[in-house]
Amino acid sequence: MAAHVGMTVGDFTRGYTRLTDDRRGLSLVERADGACVFLSGTGECIIQSVKPRQCREFPVVWSYPGFEANCRAMEKDNR
Repeated sequence: MAAHVGMTVGDFTRGYTRLTDDRRGLSLVERADGACVFLSGTGECIIQSVKPRQCREFPVVWSYPGFEANCRAMEKDNR
C-alpha cells in the first residue's frame, strides 16, 4: 500500500496505521466519522487494487453508520 500511494513504509505506517486493540497488529486509521482515510471525495477507494484484508472484510465484519452513502468501493466489488 505504501508504494501504491508513493510513500515509504515507515511514513505510511506512521501516517495511516494504528495498533489494534490487542496490540498484536496494525489497523488502518479511520476518519472522525468512521470512514476510511482512503476514500476519495467521490467515494472511490484509492487503494482498491492493493486493499488489505481489513478492507476486503468490509462491511461484513465491520462497518460504520452511514457507510452506504459514502462508500462506492462496495459497488465495484459486487459487479
